[in-house]
Amino acid sequence: MGINIGNAALRLSTGAFILNSGLGKLHLPKEAAEGLQSMAGNAFPQLKELDPERFGKLLSYGEIALGAALLLPFIPTRLAGLGLGAFAAGQLATYSKTPGMTLDDGIRPTQAGTALAKDIWMAGIAVALVLHRKSKGLKGKASKAGKAAAAASAVKTAKAAKAAKAAK
Repeated sequence: MGINIGNAALRLSTGAFILNSGLGKLHLPKEAAEGLQSMAGNAFPQLKELDPERFGKLLSYGEIALGAALLLPFIPTRLAGLGLGAFAAGQLATYSKTPGMTLDDGIRPTQAGTALAKDIWMAGIAVALVLHRKSKGLKGKASKAGKAAAAASAVKTAKAAKAAKAAK
């Protein structure tokens, strides 16, 4: 199992960011939890039924788990990308359904909406992680090139031997 440096950079940056966010919410005051729950409830009405403190804890634990999954190299990249995609989709749904977050066009953010709208980068990273392709690396490419060169050399040598034999 090789590590793709591009995917590692994506996982490290988003994983550290989300893990830090989750750790910061571990001891969320009730009022702050209520505010986050209210915004999330705009997109997912079922969340309004939870106790605000419980909601804050679950949000914190979820962010910690996702951040850790992105940072741990033994978690498959596509699986980590799916988790990030679900999280980003939730963030963007909250952004689009919370009043005052978007301008009249419903897409571009207001000043207040910029904090959530910027999370579009997480959706893009999730797509990159889910759709990444495993390459054979330099070794596979080098061996294919080597085989092609050897075959071309063998053909050239055979032609030269045939020409030499015909000249005798």
